Amino acid sequence: MKSRNLIIIVVLAGILILGGCGCSGYNRMVSLDENVKTKWNNVQSDYQRRADLIPNLVSTVKGAANFEQTTLTNVIEARAKATSVNVNADDLSPEKVQQFQQAQSQLGGALSRLLVVAEQYPQLQATQNFKDLQVQLEGTENRIKVSRNDFNSSVQEYNSVVRRFPNNLFAGMFGFKVRQGFTAEAGSERAPKVEF
Repeated sequence: MKSRNLIIIVVLAGILILGGCGCSGYNRMVSLDENVKTKWNNVQSDYQRRADLIPNLVSTVKGAANFEQTTLTNVIEARAKATSVNVNADDLSPEKVQQFQQAQSQLGGALSRLLVVAEQYPQLQATQNFKDLQVQLEGTENRIKVSRNDFNSSVQEYNSVVRRFPNNLFAGMFGFKVRQGFTAEAGSERAPKVEF
């Protein structure tokens, strides 16, 4: 009878300990999941700020005589594509993050080409509005970089907790999956060629 009671006490103690770990782990995963979602929303907000600046930049550049229409069209089309790719913070699958990243990268490339072409127009470079927009875009690009780094840090912390034992046992039961952060663009490992 004593050994039976001891077994029941040990089993109950094990259940309580496991339940306590499960509750603690679950609550930690919820907090980290919410942090990832917040950081993702910050990333999207900063990219939206960049998209909001583009119409003003395009309008300013259009005022320059004989400005390359193809360059402007490419920026407008890239902006439309980038703003159409929305990824819900609850569905940050690797494919969706990659799709978002590609659309934003195309917009960044189109903007870079626009600014390079704009350098060929001294009257455009001299306007205060264009200078102000360039400064705002530069600041926004810095914000995007910080937001992406913050997002990647939150994803790394979340993934570490979700994959660590015993949380990994509860993560699967409660639907916590490993998240994908931002990665380097294909070809970014090669330094660009600068020719004069």
